[in-house]
Amino acid sequence: MHVLIVGGGVVGLACAHALADRGAEVTVCEAGTLGGGSTGRAAGGIRTQFSTRVNVELSLASVPVWESFADDFGVDIDYRRSGYLFLARSEETAAAFRENVAMQTDAGAPSRVLSPAEATEYLPELRTESFVAATFSAADGVADPHSAVQGYSDAVRVAGVDVRTKTPVTDLARVGDDGFDDGATETAAATAADFGGWRAETPDGPIDADAVVVAAGAWSGRVAALAGVDLPLAPRRRQIAVVEPEGDLPADAPLTIDLDTGAYFRPEREGTAIVGGHFSESDPDADPDRFDESMDLEWAVEATERADDAAAYFGPETRIRNGWAGLYAVTPDHHAILDEVAPGLVVAAGFSGHGFQHAPATGEAVADLCLGEDACGVDVSALSLDRFESGEMLRERNVA
Repeated sequence: MHVLIVGGGVVGLACAHALADRGAEVTVCEAGTLGGGSTGRAAGGIRTQFSTRVNVELSLASVPVWESFADDFGVDIDYRRSGYLFLARSEETAAAFRENVAMQTDAGAPSRVLSPAEATEYLPELRTESFVAATFSAADGVADPHSAVQGYSDAVRVAGVDVRTKTPVTDLARVGDDGFDDGATETAAATAADFGGWRAETPDGPIDADAVVVAAGAWSGRVAALAGVDLPLAPRRRQIAVVEPEGDLPADAPLTIDLDTGAYFRPEREGTAIVGGHFSESDPDADPDRFDESMDLEWAVEATERADDAAAYFGPETRIRNGWAGLYAVTPDHHAILDEVAPGLVVAAGFSGHGFQHAPATGEAVADLCLGEDACGVDVSALSLDRFESGEMLRERNVA
């Protein structure tokens, strides 16, 4: 079986790796460079503390891959397990935290609810008077997305995957298909026999494949539209600033999220820190080909002030060094679309900022969808495209 993957970020490469590992012939088409889209601008968080079980399970299935990545792929991704600390300012948020932790622990994640005073064990300069509760999981951490892309790209090439950079897909059409048939089989594995597969047009000529995987991040809506599929996916601009904190933020401090304000921060290398968050009520769609990739200084000042409002590391002497902007591919319920949306057309997109950390499990789920297998171990049926039409949407509340 030949599978064409559109998108060479970490999700597309993880899909290529899983499919090649199961014996499929795989081609990856990336319009730019590998990891040059949202992957290369990600904060690198890897966490199990989500508010829905499917997101927790995708994390739990991915963490073992990140843990053994250096041994299995030969690339050090600088995986640091300093944990995530979520903070609640309101009793409503605290109540949701307690529900989340009950679900997370039932799924197998070692998270727990803390009082603000208990949270200072992990973040000594926390402004405890501003908060009513916190949650922490030592299973959470951060890694380097650039190194992960390098590891995956090396591995898929060794496995025989045809990786084509600077090769945009300009059209997608069914081969020998005059319309979908009520008797069509339900897995991409049987698509070639039923419909004849897909033909993708590229500047270098057509590519025929039995199945196509759309894993193009913020560009996925455009790619799916080539095949006549409408994805409820919005590219949204998000920013990160690198700062030199006024205080001594410990190198092993957790990635901390002030959930009620949307601000987050974590230590970076050589005494610096990353601060981020989206604070504006306005959140327009961005053009993924023409958005401002630089950081707004006014936003960076606000992000630093909000970080200081949570913990006394970011006072007026904090120096803003640099920063950047990238894109979240956001769905209405902040969950990915992992689904065969048409015969032989699989979508793995719309992660709403969680694509990097869920990439390993996503690759296995996509391989299941393409090959008609059941090896992933995570039930992703709740992430089907038709949930938006049926109204059975999920709600991810732990979003920053």
